[in-house]
Amino acid sequence: MGGPAVYVPSLGRFLVDRGHEVQVVAFCSEENPTGFPFEVHAIPRGPLPVRYLKAFWRVWRQAKHVDVVYVNEHLALLHVLAGRLRGKPVMIRIMVDGAWEIAHRKGWCGSDDIVTFQTKSYGFKVGLTRFLQKRWWGWCSKIISCSEFLRQILVQHHGQAPDKVQRIFNAYHGPAVEDVVETREQAREKLGLRSDKRYVLTICRLMIWKRVDGIIEALKDLPEDVELLIAGDGDMEHEWRELAKRSGLEFRVQFLGNVPHGKIPLYIRASDIFVLNSEYEGLSHTLLEVQALGTPMVASGVCGNPEVVEDGVTGLSVDPKDPETVRVALQRLLDDPELGQTFVDNALARVPLFTRTGTFGEVEQVLKSVSGKN
Repeated sequence: MGGPAVYVPSLGRFLVDRGHEVQVVAFCSEENPTGFPFEVHAIPRGPLPVRYLKAFWRVWRQAKHVDVVYVNEHLALLHVLAGRLRGKPVMIRIMVDGAWEIAHRKGWCGSDDIVTFQTKSYGFKVGLTRFLQKRWWGWCSKIISCSEFLRQILVQHHGQAPDKVQRIFNAYHGPAVEDVVETREQAREKLGLRSDKRYVLTICRLMIWKRVDGIIEALKDLPEDVELLIAGDGDMEHEWRELAKRSGLEFRVQFLGNVPHGKIPLYIRASDIFVLNSEYEGLSHTLLEVQALGTPMVASGVCGNPEVVEDGVTGLSVDPKDPETVRVALQRLLDDPELGQTFVDNALARVPLFTRTGTFGEVEQVLKSVSGKN
């Protein structure tokens, strides 16, 4: 689950269809992934240092046979190094400031968000992480950022040359919109959801910065017929289940687990409102899916989110650290379905900005340029 797990297979298929040969080295839960039109070299589960060493060895072996190595991993030192040792050009795609994500997970920067993180020093561990990240970025011929927000972080705070960092939006990777034929009522019937309830949906990894707790807090003061669907799993699931229980909401909050991607469109179509309350997003693939499938959106007004959800135009923005703003936004859309439909109509007009053909075509051109075969 997660953006790269969706992006990489989708891009791989696109490049194969365009006549290129593609090989993928990936951390996988399966030892021998099948069903792809390209070869997948799987790095199975195990101790993290061992996995990265195996990935380094595999990238180094396979890079012998390719024109360019394209890295989609924020802990990228060994991947980039393997390509460079083979004498191959390397391009990297940035979905997050990896130094911040590592520091945030480890507690090295407290609860500071990614913007605050850029302006402060935190000691040796963070300093070393920043140094190594800058080093592997420096080894790359080109950097792709998935949002202008991230591009500006690299240019303004990490000293990357403006012409080295190119913003290319993420793309919608779901089924063709015309193939999702179910109405809200039909989708609910297929999923076993009740027709007399109003559903708020969130889809995310259950990590602390996704702030699902803020949505649960907001739910307490919403009408009794409003229920919350949470698609995803992760480190915070137990704690957030306990929060729902303590809040008397255990029967109004459904933890769906890691929903197969093929069922996600049904949940989006079945829901009255989608909300993403995270403190950080590069450019959310999930928002692109919701936008394309026509469900009103509420999103935290941070990082790359405003590049998809413009407050008062294509949805409503909220403060991820203030559950009351989430409650107000949800209540506003629950009370005014016509407003939600206006947001949907405006959002649908922006779908062409995020198509696979357009965004992946840009990636293809950069890959050709980096490889010297443009």
